[in-house]
Amino acid sequence: MKKSPETIFREHSGQLRMSEAIARGITRYKLYSLRDKGVIEQVTRGIYRLAELPMISNPDLVTVSLRYPDAVICLISALSFHEITTQVPHEIFIAVSRDSRIPQLDHPPLRAFKFSHNTFEAGIENHKIDGVAVRIFNPEKTLADCFKYRNKIGMDVVLEALKLYKARKKINLSEILEYAKICRVENVMKPYLEAMI
Repeated sequence: MKKSPETIFREHSGQLRMSEAIARGITRYKLYSLRDKGVIEQVTRGIYRLAELPMISNPDLVTVSLRYPDAVICLISALSFHEITTQVPHEIFIAVSRDSRIPQLDHPPLRAFKFSHNTFEAGIENHKIDGVAVRIFNPEKTLADCFKYRNKIGMDVVLEALKLYKARKKINLSEILEYAKICRVENVMKPYLEAMI
């Protein structure tokens, strides 16, 4: 017995890329028809989800992760996710590997940074947000990245993040120093870390 499009969506956490839907036997015409009837909604270009699902708790991170699953949420967006900043990012900060192209997205606005292989692969955590896999750098790696990009995001943001990290998280100095080495900011970070202890 042929599965209904709704069943196919439910089997995939209620969300599918157009290419995934087509590969599973749902035509473009059927997708547009389901969208027009309000059965599914378009999250962003080429990505659909069942309208019956609860509202997305973090639509910007979900949208970026659905469109660019290899990108990693970084810098101010990662600080915000880990609740170690008072900054409200007006764009989603993402890291991509040096050899990949810079992602383009109309909404939400993106600010992409190319990371070398070592800095890109280190410190990635996988989180599930509304059934979507979202890759985010852990707090310690994010602090090292912030020092590396301090001239782009502002030293005041970096120092606030260190202060909030100390107040809200269990300090993992050895891990911060390990990421500082990988990001080549160990000498810059050491005085601030010593003052923090």
